[in-house]
Amino acid sequence: MTFTLSNKGIIKLDVSIIEIVQFYQQTEKEDLEAGGVLLGRFIVDSKNIIVDKVSTPMPGDKRTRYSFNRGAKMHQRFIDKEWNQSNGTSHYLGEWHTHPEKHPEPSGKDLSNWTIHLKRDTFSSRFLYFVILGTKEICIWEGDRRTFKFKKLKAL
Repeated sequence: MTFTLSNKGIIKLDVSIIEIVQFYQQTEKEDLEAGGVLLGRFIVDSKNIIVDKVSTPMPGDKRTRYSFNRGAKMHQRFIDKEWNQSNGTSHYLGEWHTHPEKHPEPSGKDLSNWTIHLKRDTFSSRFLYFVILGTKEICIWEGDRRTFKFKKLKAL
């Protein structure tokens, strides 16, 4: 899946990423929210980004039907390992999680948590990306570290 960025570049979710997150799609009433971090690459001499790694639920995460709170320790280990193995080319790009709704929209808690990520996390660009997988649609929001505003990206 590909989405248009504010800078007219694109962000692409590699097909392997779609398959991984769809495993956690909340299609049944007992399914819990799931999530993790997005990792990927800034494509040289372009405005494009590819998301090619994600973490999945780990010990320390808190999952309910209507919430997901990522534990920091295990996901940070995943980020550090990927950074080191890629010789510094696999970057932290943001977060993903599921919602038990067809067309996902961020909750007030999501927006609050995303703002905290923009303020506190260490990352390589002006923006972080936040993916929500609903039961029928995947959506991405672009968060700006300068303005703390979020823009829903258009799918191509």
